[in-house]
Amino acid sequence: MDMKKVVAFKVLLVLALTMASTSCKKSSSSKNSSRATGWQINSREGGFQYNTDYKEQETSPGLVFIEGGTFTKGRVQDDVMHDWNNSPTQQHVQSFYMDETEVTNAMYMEYLDWIKRVYPPSEENFRAIYDGALPDTLVWRNRLGFNEVMTENYLRHPGYGEYPVVGVNWIQAVEFANWRSDRVNEYNLERAGYLKRDAKILDVNAESTFSTDTYINAPTLTYGGNEEVINGDGRNRRNVRVDADGNESNIYATRETGIISPKYRLPTETEWEYAALGLSEIRDYNLYRGRKKYPWDGQYTRSGKRKIRGDQLANFKQGKGDYGGIAGWSDDGADITNAVKSYDPNDFGLYDMAGNVAEWVADVYRPIIDDDFNDFNYYRGNVYTKNALNEDGTVKVVTADDIVYDTLPNGKVIARNLPGEIAQVPIDENETYLRTNFDKSDEINFRDGDRRSSRYFENFNVDDEEVGEEKKNSYTSKMYNSPKHKVTRDSLGNIIREYDRGNNRTSLINDEVRVYKGGSWKDREYWLDPAQRRYFPQDMATDYIGFRCAMSRVGSKSKTKTKTKN
Repeated sequence: MDMKKVVAFKVLLVLALTMASTSCKKSSSSKNSSRATGWQINSREGGFQYNTDYKEQETSPGLVFIEGGTFTKGRVQDDVMHDWNNSPTQQHVQSFYMDETEVTNAMYMEYLDWIKRVYPPSEENFRAIYDGALPDTLVWRNRLGFNEVMTENYLRHPGYGEYPVVGVNWIQAVEFANWRSDRVNEYNLERAGYLKRDAKILDVNAESTFSTDTYINAPTLTYGGNEEVINGDGRNRRNVRVDADGNESNIYATRETGIISPKYRLPTETEWEYAALGLSEIRDYNLYRGRKKYPWDGQYTRSGKRKIRGDQLANFKQGKGDYGGIAGWSDDGADITNAVKSYDPNDFGLYDMAGNVAEWVADVYRPIIDDDFNDFNYYRGNVYTKNALNEDGTVKVVTADDIVYDTLPNGKVIARNLPGEIAQVPIDENETYLRTNFDKSDEINFRDGDRRSSRYFENFNVDDEEVGEEKKNSYTSKMYNSPKHKVTRDSLGNIIREYDRGNNRTSLINDEVRVYKGGSWKDREYWLDPAQRRYFPQDMATDYIGFRCAMSRVGSKSKTKTKTKN
């Protein structure tokens, strides 16, 4: 054989083997081939279905991305108010998302409109649902002030549409976040073709609402499990998958699809403070260690930029009888609240993290941050629950007849659950047995206020259940000895209020007071510092506390960055 032909043949053979080897490597590392078993994922024949094309979490409506990291929580300057409740601690926060602005009147009105359509207040069984969601517009009243224009107009008039909603208590803020989660996920599923188009507005009523948790755990019961006959096949008309050809199938989205987003919620105190400081572009060592005073750079509330030098950077009370400055000069642009985005954002792109309104956060208030036990995603307020089950093992979905109403200490009535949601019960020994990370359902008082950590400073071994009321009240130095107001109902349903007028109560702190952060239009400059922390009863509202929502991030710590081509 000619040597040239032999050489050419060998070259071709090497190339063929190389291509075969490369082909084998690609095949074995295919994203649709399991690295555990070699089985095909997402095959037409069925089996394990998983979104192998998932890139990263999509930013949900209204939110901006906050990349997590470490920071110094609390103040390092002297505490002139002598609260001593914000001692500096080093904390690490996971990446998350937060509303770029406070929730506005227009946003909250959309929520009220939905409730009014789905749970008409004209129906006796639903009246308390709508009434319980209404902001308290009377918070604007003052015994020696004329503020009726705000009482009558602030919530509903379009002139205040982009102003932050106030008069909302902590419980109402949490319910708004839950509602928002369901509406956004409902839209996501509809957009992805897992729900009928416009399913969210087709005959929406109390018996046919969408709940994210219900969809995940019992998708056939979504929208109340209502069925209509389609081509002779009984099927929930709204809860169906529609393919590219318009064909329907009983395929439901699961968490594995990546379509269902985490829930909107209130930010934790640690998340809020970290986001408010806006440390994303800070490289100065002292600022990193906690010496940044405001959400903006510098030690003053006025701008130092040439074009706007002297302008106020936030909406706050500048002095006694001075809520905005002299008209036309040195004015912060508002006397009460101001429209969102009226002032520059911080480095994370968040508006009004100082001034305008203070904001509810998720935490139960305690004077001390227990960083010795945990310095990662710190939060006090965990109450763990699980899905209630029927006798046949299926989840129990709340119906219009199962709504439970709670009467708050201030006499207001709220719905504990809504139709379409899965009923919740406290976790029990089945979840806590031999665990080391938690041991009961309610962990609010962990290491602070429960029997293992609280004490009477004058008598160490006294328990409320072991002594009479009179003797118990004599121990005035008990930790968190707060007033205990009672609200009950008689046989006719009338509210009976019992106000605790005892003179031996030593604190207003209990498990129903929540932290709120940030200064407001009604506060002096001192409270604009993101490290400042105050508390207020979770069932009460004011004209200076609003809120914004947050959402956890799943997956990578940082957002995917597009690589630049050379």
